[in-house]
Amino acid sequence: MALITKNPNFRQAEATILEGFATAATAVISDNLQRLPGSLGLQPFHAKGGIMVGTALTVRTRPGDNLAIHEALEQVRPGDVIVVDGGGDLSRALIGEIMVNIAIWKKAAGLVIDGAIRDVDAIAGLGMPCFARGVTHKGPYKDGPGEINVPVCIGGMVIQPGDIVVGDQDGVVSFSQEIAVDLLKAVQAQEVREAAIIKSIHEGTYKGAYGKPATAAE
Repeated sequence: MALITKNPNFRQAEATILEGFATAATAVISDNLQRLPGSLGLQPFHAKGGIMVGTALTVRTRPGDNLAIHEALEQVRPGDVIVVDGGGDLSRALIGEIMVNIAIWKKAAGLVIDGAIRDVDAIAGLGMPCFARGVTHKGPYKDGPGEINVPVCIGGMVIQPGDIVVGDQDGVVSFSQEIAVDLLKAVQAQEVREAAIIKSIHEGTYKGAYGKPATAAE
């Protein structure tokens, strides 16, 4: 029996959709998903700035074992986000500097690891978006088993292969390609509303919750 079950990659999201979400904050996306989906407990370990956006290539592996991730790196396409369900285990690092460099060479869009990583100083300087639950210097097993392109749970959020994944300094959110067009329109409309509110605050014309001009104390 194969140690790693490999399923075909899902079709990638259209470039114009990904470009639209590349400037969208996860908080605004979450607002327009009824504030329901979103991972908990993951932290960004890359340098600040920029938004991760791409199509999910999902991996499920046993805690502390990264054989399936190595196999996924052979399968990843430019623009994919490698999403790893490691069960939230922090006993062993699932990726480090070398694997992140491979992901960069393969032109992946980012990594989301529900588990631990290592080589965090090096990863911070590589420019590849990388989200994880924690850090340990201890290396992984490489025995399997694991699965590629199956539904995974990342910090309480279910991600399907082919979902669009967006990450920024606030965290990670995902959604299906089927709702992406309508969601992007709603997100962009909220961004316009919020920009108008911020402009009115600076101009002193913002109306507070009770319909009177807001003061600095509010």
